Amino acid sequence: MRFIIIMLLSLIFIMPQAIAQAGVVRLSSTIGPVDAGIVPLLAKTWEAKSGDQVTFEAAGTGATLEKAKGGKFDLVMVHARSLEDKFIADGYGLYRKDVMYNDFVILGPPNDPAGIKGIASAPEAFKKLASAKAHVISRGDKSGTHVKEMEIWAASGIKPEGDWYEVWVDGAKGNRPTTLYTEEKQAYTLMDRATYLTLKNDIKLIPLVEGDTIMLNFIAVIPVNDAKFPNINASGAKAFIDWLVGDEAQGIIKAFGVDKYGEPLFFPNAQK
Repeated sequence: MRFIIIMLLSLIFIMPQAIAQAGVVRLSSTIGPVDAGIVPLLAKTWEAKSGDQVTFEAAGTGATLEKAKGGKFDLVMVHARSLEDKFIADGYGLYRKDVMYNDFVILGPPNDPAGIKGIASAPEAFKKLASAKAHVISRGDKSGTHVKEMEIWAASGIKPEGDWYEVWVDGAKGNRPTTLYTEEKQAYTLMDRATYLTLKNDIKLIPLVEGDTIMLNFIAVIPVNDAKFPNINASGAKAFIDWLVGDEAQGIIKAFGVDKYGEPLFFPNAQK
C-alpha cells in the first residue's frame, strides 16, 4: 500500500513535466504581434515544419513577463527593454534575441486641435499636447506600449496628470481596443504602426508624429530559465527561437502584411 501511495505521488509531480515537454512549446507574448497575425502565422509555420505545437497567450509585456515567472511558459515575446533586462537579471530568462521591429506613431484626429502634426520630436509633441491640455489616452498597464509612452514623457520632462490625461481603465485589453477607444473620443494616443495599419480603414485617426528614433519598437524573444523551472520545454523553446532568428522566419516577417496593407507590419532584425 505504501509503495502504491509513493508511486501515485511520484506521478503527480512528474506528469506536469511530461505534459510540458510533449511536443508543445508554450509562448507568452505581447498582444500586438498576436493581434496583427504574425505570431499565429509563425506558430503555424513552425508546427508544420517541426511537428511541435506552439501554444500562445497574449498580454501586455509587463503581464507577459509576470505570467512567465510562474514557470508555465517556455519563452516570452516582449517589447520593453528595461523590463526584459530585469527579467533576465532576476534569473527568470536566459538571454534576449531580437526578432523584429516596427515603430510607434502619435495618432490623433485629422483636424489636430493641439497642432502637433509634423513635429519631428516625439517629446516635443508630448510637451505641446500637455500645454494644450489635449485629450490623451494612455494604456497605463505597464505594457510595452505604456513603457514606451512613459519613456517619451520622461524625455519631455513632463509628468502627465490632470483631466486631459486619461489612463483608460481597459488599457490592458491591448492596442487595438485602445485605438478604437481613442477613435471614439477623437483623442490622441501613442500606438504601434502595425495596429494603425490594420485599423486605418475603420478609423479617422491618422499618424501626426512619426519617424523619431525614440519611437522605434523592438520585439524580442527570451527563453525561460530551465534551471529555475525544470519542467519547461527548454529544447523546444531553443529550437523555435533558433528558427525565428533564421532566414526562413525572417523572410516571413519581411513579407508579412505587404500584400494586404501595401507595406510590412514588421521588419526582421535578427542578429546573425
